[in-house]
Amino acid sequence: MTNDPSIAFQVKALDENRPNGKEPVLGGKLRSKAVWVDESLCIGCTYCSCVATNTFVMEKVNGRARAIRQDGDKTDLIQEAIDTCPVNCIEWVRFEDLQELRIKLASKPIRPLGLPPLR
Repeated sequence: MTNDPSIAFQVKALDENRPNGKEPVLGGKLRSKAVWVDESLCIGCTYCSCVATNTFVMEKVNGRARAIRQDGDKTDLIQEAIDTCPVNCIEWVRFEDLQELRIKLASKPIRPLGLPPLR
């Protein structure tokens, strides 16, 4: 018996464009926005990392919050973390804007909390 490679072209492809409940967001719901922390404004209160523990961590060098996973927690839990921020440094942004925001943040002078500002 010989294998006929042309059979691969006769099989219908699966419809993989529909949500199937296994998307990389807890709960299987696709998110239209990404969460962003402006670390230059963060005061290191830790509220967000205590509420949405799979999304936010406290960055070790400067002691500021950072979003490490976009699919870490459900949207309502992330929104609760955003609402607890006392300086409003967390927001929903477009996924397409994340890289530009990272570049802008890298150009800002950020010092560890507790040190006087640069002059």
